[in-house]
Amino acid sequence: MSAIDDLAAELAKLPGIGRKTALRLTYHLLKQPAEQNRRLADALSALTEGELCSICSDPRRDPALICVVEEASDITAIERAGEFRGLYHVLGGRLSPLDGIGPENLHIDDLVRRVASSEIREVILATNPSLEGEATALYVQRQLASRPITVSRIARGLPVGGDLEYADGVTIAQALAARRSM
Repeated sequence: MSAIDDLAAELAKLPGIGRKTALRLTYHLLKQPAEQNRRLADALSALTEGELCSICSDPRRDPALICVVEEASDITAIERAGEFRGLYHVLGGRLSPLDGIGPENLHIDDLVRRVASSEIREVILATNPSLEGEATALYVQRQLASRPITVSRIARGLPVGGDLEYADGVTIAQALAARRSM
């Protein structure tokens, strides 16, 4: 197999990238200056070499506060709010027995070790409010129950600007349960 075929095969493994798009991307990269392709390769290497990201290496962040998310892309949504000043732990998915994803397929054991080996005071579970996300949050909470830390869950409910008439019953019930004094 040639280098072109090898790269196209790897690119085709990405979500939403089929064989034709992978080949198109491969030929596009061939047209680019070597230095640009080196920067791309360096960026890909940095992702896999375990280097600390800008969040984890920021000394202004509170290392005793950990927000647990399903995927790395969830961090962007939380960071956009500009309110969270702790660190993150990415599980790499959520429990889904029907899809064959159990606790051993996620980074839950890594989280338990991380909590055991540092001065963490609170773990915030920010998994999605789906059945799988709730099951994952409950499982993680149980794994951390013996630790002398606070385990909390992000609130769920109505979005800002949303209308009650369009909200489903479960969302309204969650909003009522997570209400706070004014």
